[in-house]
Amino acid sequence: MMDGTPEKQAFQNPVQQRLGERHSKLDSRSIRKRKKKVAPAFPPPESEDEESWVWSQIKAEARRDADAEPALASFLYATVLSHPSLPRSLSFHLANKLCSSTLLSTLLYDLFLASFTAHPSLRAAVVADLLAARSRDPACVGFSQCLLNFKGFLAIQAHRVSHVLWAQQRRPLALALQSRVADVFAVDIHPAASIGKGILLDHATGVVIGETAVVGDSVSILHHVTLGGTGKAVGDRHPKIGDGVLIGAGATILGNVKIGAGAKIGAGSVVLIDVPARNTAVGNPARLIGRRRGEAERDEDMPGESMDHTSFIGQWSDYII
Repeated sequence: MMDGTPEKQAFQNPVQQRLGERHSKLDSRSIRKRKKKVAPAFPPPESEDEESWVWSQIKAEARRDADAEPALASFLYATVLSHPSLPRSLSFHLANKLCSSTLLSTLLYDLFLASFTAHPSLRAAVVADLLAARSRDPACVGFSQCLLNFKGFLAIQAHRVSHVLWAQQRRPLALALQSRVADVFAVDIHPAASIGKGILLDHATGVVIGETAVVGDSVSILHHVTLGGTGKAVGDRHPKIGDGVLIGAGATILGNVKIGAGAKIGAGSVVLIDVPARNTAVGNPARLIGRRRGEAERDEDMPGESMDHTSFIGQWSDYII
């Protein structure tokens, strides 16, 4: 039922407000360490409290938007405000997005909700992905915007459920769900692919991730990225992406290659070789240009979190922006 009580937390700038509350409990050393990060740092999303907090922000945003735009009031009530929890709201929204004349929304709702209820790791990943979009994407003005409108976020959550189905040997249904996600969101992720948490698919159109691909935590992937095979290999034939990697728009990574933690793949690059941790690969075919000059590893931001696309330019060419 819709909660008629006013929100107790001020809605404006909720991320900074939450961070301020957390920082007050940390010692000065931890605070100094956090200040080095470009993207806001969040407490672990596995905690129920964190999920509750994000859900409260989503409801506050939905109430605000329903008041400001009456044309959306019915949609916001049906999709967000009428639900008691984030998993139920997300399940309802995904079911209505992905249903068809022969794949009914009621069936999909039950399927999504059962998966989120049975697997707490899926709920933790949902929260981590929402936090990732809110902190990394300057175009994301609120958690509700991501939940309702960001097709990259929605495609990843649907993939997580299809991955569970694949592991349960319900493979025809997993493949049917993959097909619907590709049709609706223009994102094609094989159900067997393993995806971490804190993932941002920015814009997301044209992203393709193959069957044996592995994507770590806190990874950011731009539109038209392919994590594919070479066309010849069989078995384990797709890329393995480490934690904190940033993959620029239009990049193609082929074969069973390893992209190390904190690496950066420049836009439009074609990568056919391993990329060591904290290194950058650019060009077609891609070449390595190494670590940023004068920076120790402990002081570098993880590109997948900082979204720094251009720091390598000075080492790659004489082009001046």
